[in-house]
Parts: sequence; structure tokens; C-alpha cells
Amino acid sequence: MKKLTGISVSSGIAIGKAFLHLERAFPEIHRYIVRKDQVDSELIRLNNAISEAAQEIQNLRNRAVKEINKEHAEIFAAHLLMLEDVDFQEKITTRIKEALESAEWAVYDTARTMMQKMQAVQDPLFRERAVDIHDVSKRLLNRLLSIKKISLADLDFDVILVANDLLPSDVLTMNRKHVKGIIMDMGSATSHTAILARAFNIPAVLGLSTASSEISNGDTLILNAASDLRSNAGTMIGEVFINPEQQVLDSLAKAGVQFAKKQDAFSRLRDLKSETKDGHRVVLKANIEVPEEAELLLQYGAEGIGLYRSEFLFLNPALPAEEDVQLSTYTKVLKAMGELPVTIRTVDIGVDKILPDFFGAPEKNPLLGWRAIRFSLSMPEVFKAQLRAILRASVNGNVKIMFPLISGLEELDDALSLLEEAKEECREKKQPFAEGIEVGTMIEVPSAAMTADILAKRSDFFSIGTNDLVQYSLAVDRGNEKVSYLAQPAHPAILRFIKRTVDAAHAKGIKAAMCGEMAGDPGVTVMLLGLGLDELSMAGSSIPMVKRIIREVSIDACKELVAELLAGESSKVNNAILQAWMAKNFTKD
Repeated sequence: MKKLTGISVSSGIAIGKAFLHLERAFPEIHRYIVRKDQVDSELIRLNNAISEAAQEIQNLRNRAVKEINKEHAEIFAAHLLMLEDVDFQEKITTRIKEALESAEWAVYDTARTMMQKMQAVQDPLFRERAVDIHDVSKRLLNRLLSIKKISLADLDFDVILVANDLLPSDVLTMNRKHVKGIIMDMGSATSHTAILARAFNIPAVLGLSTASSEISNGDTLILNAASDLRSNAGTMIGEVFINPEQQVLDSLAKAGVQFAKKQDAFSRLRDLKSETKDGHRVVLKANIEVPEEAELLLQYGAEGIGLYRSEFLFLNPALPAEEDVQLSTYTKVLKAMGELPVTIRTVDIGVDKILPDFFGAPEKNPLLGWRAIRFSLSMPEVFKAQLRAILRASVNGNVKIMFPLISGLEELDDALSLLEEAKEECREKKQPFAEGIEVGTMIEVPSAAMTADILAKRSDFFSIGTNDLVQYSLAVDRGNEKVSYLAQPAHPAILRFIKRTVDAAHAKGIKAAMCGEMAGDPGVTVMLLGLGLDELSMAGSSIPMVKRIIREVSIDACKELVAELLAGESSKVNNAILQAWMAKNFTKD
């Protein structure tokens, strides 16, 4: 038996036989030069292939609308826009006309260059956009070369699908009746494959690196994507067992039955209030990375979006998305959520998300450098374009704006001033927007927590970003495995910063929310209740468990616990207090 560990992106347990789907990344292409008198025929071949590929994508989009929903169909709308993008087509036609390259090579090498540029960026969300280029360009090459694509729609027996990578079109067209689980070398929780797997309720473990080379067709597999274990980076851990022993098979088969029962119980929680036994109400919202996730949140009982990360709109190889593109994207999310609130965080680009060819040379210490609100304030026209897009989208729903990494009043005032300029520009163009949009401040650095009483005077709400607050307060790079163990949520300093922030918010009559990883950690939910937070925003899949814990405790007991924790002298002491309290008070399965 062999065990592989990856990222759990769609919860569940699946047991079955492996089916390897190992298509080549691209068809084999050789570079060859055409004669000048062949250029026109190459351009005709290219245009015909583009038209045929566009029709294929449109058919997929229509199928997605019919079988899933309009939001997920936007994956293929994006593919269509990419295929028809004038700049993309000009790069290819220029190579045919000037370098006299064949249409196949011009498409292949243009796409490869774009993908390499995207994959060089450390940010996983941006790297996964290379998959879209892969999907579009491969479809185009198949048309140019008259290659018939292997279809997963023809599966007629139950399998666990194993692949190096799966394109969104693969997931949409496969015979989902027979695909009981998905295992991939590539991918993460924000990839389109992950989003579609969650939409279809197919258990999936991605990011396994070597699964497709270590698993053979017909191997017996157990896919365990139902674990509550998290990596140091905060992602859910998924496991794959290859040809497991009977004892492991029996154990995880039983766990699968228990998981199904738990999911059924969680589904019944969806429409119940998130309030303690003694009636204290806490709002539970969800975090999203890409628009396609919005509609999925409702099935978890999310009461809105507490953190919409807008970075993917700024990670274009050339320039940030145009204002109208941003407007369309924000509008889709707002419409999907109806009257529920959507908090859009202005771009938090920086650290590993800056593209050297557009934003300048890499910084020596980007963690303490040009990122988040600092980036936005230094590029006011780019910032105001985003603010105008949010303002214009506001007529379609209940939007809030949130500024990241505010370190003091000067930055907040500058951001608010640019927001007022953006509003005035909308008025001049007679572009309607909702008046009275709430504007919040993220508390992510010690200076913000220490001056929360000052920042509260200019804020409509606070949202504590614990990922950054922990690493800046404790001088811990959470991506560094050598020191990540020091990133302790129950550290006395973190508790005091949170308490100080919450108290400052309440003193000014505004809400205090939390949107970092800590908010979705069931192990600290009671601590956050006792600290007085009004809202918690997390991954949608974490909401049922957090709600269950909230409904089984009293707020007075949580406050007594926090009083003891605030007197604790170390993380070790506080963790022991918290674990003992949970073991004594929380009802287990």
C-alpha cells in the first residue's frame, strides 16, 4: 500500500478502480517555415480553426448553463473572450505574416510563452489561469491538426479519474454518473477543475504531483477528501491510498458512511440561525477567490460574502482588467448573492503577486514592501478604475468596500479621498451607484490594531485579517516550514490585538468581523465568540461545522473562557486551556 498526500478541494470519500486520463499537454508540433505565397492560406486555416473552436466553446457554454448554472458557464465565456481576443490573435497572425511560421507553430509557441509567464508567478490563483490558455490553445491546435479529442463522456463504468491535469471542458463533458472521484497532479482549491468538482459534488484531491506516474489503470484507490487536517499553508489535506490493505478499506468505507451522515446533518443546519444556546447571534459569511464560487456558497448557508479577493482581475500578463471587465465581474457576483452583502476587498496585489514586466523589478523584501493599499495609493488611476467599477456594480446588489493592509490614519484618509474622487467621476458621467456604501478597514498589522480606536472614527466596519496579523505580529513567515509552527492563533499577543480591535469597534458603534483562516477554524470558534466578534467569514465548506459549534455553546461560557485565555502567558498554555475546554464542553459525534 502506498499513500499520497495532496489538497482536498471537494469533500467526500470515494473507493474504486483507477482510470488514467493522460492526454499530451499539447499535440506534438514541429516548427516549420511556410513560403510567402502560402501565408494567405495559413491565415485562412487559422481563421477557420478559430471559428470552429469558438463554436465548440459556445456549445460547452450552453451545456453548462443547462446542466449547472449561468455562473459556471462563465468559465467558457472567458474562454471565448480569450479565443476572440484581438491581441492574442494579432500575436499569432504577426508570426505567420512576418516570421513565415506555420499556423500550428504560431499558436503553439504563442500560447506556450503566455503560459510560462503566468506559471512563473508564485500566486496559485494566477498560475491556474494558464490552464485557460492551455484549454483554448489546445482546442485550436486540435482543429488545425484535425485531431479528434479523447472524450471522457464515453465512460460506461465507475472509476476514480486520475490525471496530470484536467481542463474545465474535460470536467464538464465527462460522464459524471461514473466518475466517483478525481485525483490530479496539478491544481489547487481555486482552480476551475476544483470549482466544477464542488459544483458536481465529486470528491477531489489535487496537487499530488506524482499521482499519474505512481498509479496504474485498475489499481484500487481510496480517495479521502473528508479529513479535517490542514497544512501549514491552511489548505485542507486530502489523501489517496493505492491498493490499500483490507483493514484500511474497511475503516475508510465506514468513515465514508459517517461522512455522508454528517453532510446530511449539516444540510439541515443550512437554514438555521448561527446563534448560541443563549441567543447570541453571529453572522457567518464566506470568502471567495473567483466569481464562479459565489452561487456555491448558498448551499452552505452563507449569509453573504465577507471577503471577495479581487486580485485575479489584476493578474493579466499585460495590464489590470479594464474597468468594464471589472464591472461585469462584480455584477455577476452581486446578482448571484441577491440581497446578501458582498464585501469586495480592493486589490491586495504584492509579495508574490507582482508581475516584474509590468510593475517593476522584484523587491528584496516584498512582505514589508509595495503591496495592498500601498500599491493602490501609488497608482491612483488604476485604483480609481477599480473603485468606479465597484460603485457602478453596486446598483445590482448589496456591496461593501474594504481596504487592505491599512497601517495608519494617513493611508485610510488617502484611500477615502480617492473613493470620493471616483464617486464624483461617476456622477459626472451620469453613472448611477448606491449611495451610502459601507467602507471598512482591514486590521492586519500591529499598528492598525494599536490605533483601532482612531481608525474606527473613519470606518463603517472592521475586518481582522488574521493571516497577516499573525505573521506580522509574531515575525513568522507562514510559508516557511521551518518557522510556521510559531504562527499560533492563541498567542497572548494575537488575543490582545483582536480584543483591542473589537472593543474599539464596539466603542464607536461599528461591527468587528474576521476574515482570515482563523475565522474558519472550528478549534478556535469558541475563543472568537468570547472575544466578541460580530461576523466570521471563511471558506464556504467550513460554515456548517462552525455554525454547529456556535449552536452548542453559550456566549457567557465563551466569555469566561476568553478571560482565562487573556490571562495566559504563552501559546502552549492557552492551547492546553482551549483544548481542555473543548473536550469538556463540546458535544462530539
